Amino acid sequence: MEDSIVTRRRNSVRAERAMATRSRVVDAAGPLFVRDGYLETTMAGIARAAGVAVQTLYLSFGSKVAVLEAALGYGPEEPPAESVELLRAEPDGIVALGRYVAATVAVIERRHPLDVVLRAAAADPELAELLGRTRHAVLTQHAQAVDELAEKPGFTDRISLQRATDVIAALLSPETYGLLVVGQGWAPPDWAEWVCRHLAADLFPTVGAEPVPH
Repeated sequence: MEDSIVTRRRNSVRAERAMATRSRVVDAAGPLFVRDGYLETTMAGIARAAGVAVQTLYLSFGSKVAVLEAALGYGPEEPPAESVELLRAEPDGIVALGRYVAATVAVIERRHPLDVVLRAAAADPELAELLGRTRHAVLTQHAQAVDELAEKPGFTDRISLQRATDVIAALLSPETYGLLVVGQGWAPPDWAEWVCRHLAADLFPTVGAEPVPH
C-alpha cells in the first residue's frame, strides 16, 4: 500500500512538471511565432526561449505544428469552451447572447495574432490541416451555442439552426475582427456591441431588447 501511495505521488509530481513545462513552452512560443512567423521560428529557438532542452520539447509536443496548435488553444488537452456553459446557466436569451459574444470576442482577441500566423503559412499541408481543424472546432462551438440559445424564449423560427450558426460564425470570426478592429481601428467593445445588435436582430427578432456584452 505504501509503495502504491509513493508511486501515485511520484506520478502526480511528474504530471505537474510536464504541465508546467508545456505551459512555459506555449508562453515562449507564441511571441516567437508572431514576431518571426511560422517558418522562421525553430524548435531550437522555442526550446531556448522556454529554457528547456530541444529533446524535451519534442517529447512533450512531437512537432512544431503541435506547439502552434497548443499556443492557439485548440489542442486536444483544451477543456470545453466555458462560453457555452454561460449560455446554459442564463435563462434570458438576450443576456445569454451578450455574454457569449463578450466571451468569444475575448478569445478572438487573444488568438488573432497567432491566427494570422497560421493563415499566412497555410500553404504547408500540415498547417492547412491545422487550419481546417481550428475552423471545425470554432463551428462546433458556435453550433453548441445555437443549440443552447434555441431553448431560450423568443428564439427565432424564421431561420434554421444551421443558418443561425453560419451567421454567428461570420460575425464572430477572426477575419471580421481583422477587418474592423485591426484594419479600421474599431475598439473591441464597439465591435462586440455591433455583433450583438446584428445577432439579436436575427436570432431574437421579437424580443426587442439589445444584448449588452459583459
